[in-house]
Amino acid sequence: MAETVLKRLATRSGLGDRVTVTSAGTGDWHVGEPADDRTLAALASRGYNASGHRGRQFDPAWFDELDLVIVFDRSQERTLKAWASSDQDRSKVQLLLSFDSDQSPNIDVPDPYYSDAALFDQVLSMIEKACAALFRQITPGIRQGTP
Repeated sequence: MAETVLKRLATRSGLGDRVTVTSAGTGDWHVGEPADDRTLAALASRGYNASGHRGRQFDPAWFDELDLVIVFDRSQERTLKAWASSDQDRSKVQLLLSFDSDQSPNIDVPDPYYSDAALFDQVLSMIEKACAALFRQITPGIRQGTP
């Protein structure tokens, strides 16, 4: 969801050619699979298209190329910080909700996988709000050419 939302924000702001957004999980259990049907439905209901998405696993070698690594919860944060080989790489790992002061007390984005479609829609709302806050914060640096 967040990949799709951030890509739209970048494109609509005219910065789509200067921002690369991709997603990956910490586990390998969904590698190569499309997004969950409930994810696709929640996104489609708001005009997003994530039909081409395929799951993949994060590769710690990517840290060298990434400016920011956004995670949904403290478990992902712990895993990725453990995979990072330097303090600089560990500092790139940030919780999504920490960028939105209204949601930051929540810390973790809930995982709707074992729930119903309504929770997918609620999670998408959280992600849209937090991604908008994140994008507002990074846009000045992107516009100035700062990674």
